[in-house]
Amino acid sequence: YETGADSMRGGEFHTPYQYTEAELKAAIGEAARLETNVGVHAQGEPGTLYAAEAGVASIDHATQLSDQTMQLMKQKHIPAVPTFVIFEYFADHAATPEAGAREHAMLDYKIREFKKQVAAGIPFAVGSDVGPFPHGTQAREFELMVKYGMTPLAVLQADYLNGAQILRWQGQIGELKPGYFADIVAVPGNPLNDITAVEHVSFVMKGGVVYRK
Repeated sequence: YETGADSMRGGEFHTPYQYTEAELKAAIGEAARLETNVGVHAQGEPGTLYAAEAGVASIDHATQLSDQTMQLMKQKHIPAVPTFVIFEYFADHAATPEAGAREHAMLDYKIREFKKQVAAGIPFAVGSDVGPFPHGTQAREFELMVKYGMTPLAVLQADYLNGAQILRWQGQIGELKPGYFADIVAVPGNPLNDITAVEHVSFVMKGGVVYRK
């Protein structure tokens, strides 16, 4: 933050958990002092439970959640961010057939985990974990979340409302209301009936300025 960054992303670890409960709580407390949130990229226990107990804003990837963790996420309204797009991309672009089979097996497992989470009633947000593929493909994540068990309305709410919550931008984005940022996109058709409509943006307004119509 001394350099002016709004967000920081750490590396990858392959141990059951990387941060202790005390470390997570300290990080979240310091972030709160700076009026920002902490989200984690986490899978499995006890790491996801530690994160939920500490009060993170979101848990990205979020597989292998215990019943206790899911209940806590529901109580505290901590969204899971499935990031299906990244799993699908790796499965479809594996270097070898063997790697492709492994990645597809991981995707199948993630789908089963997601269905369990939907049934448990935990909140969700929309994110992509983009990096190895072009930005601007977020609409695919909407489609996959619907394909694997959520309603179109629930996915749109996950993106606009829960996304605003994660960013601490409630009251500024996510809804069309007086006083909110005039950032608007429109699509032909009704995404409540066909979520793929979000792929075809026909109108773009940013800060009250129309860039596409």
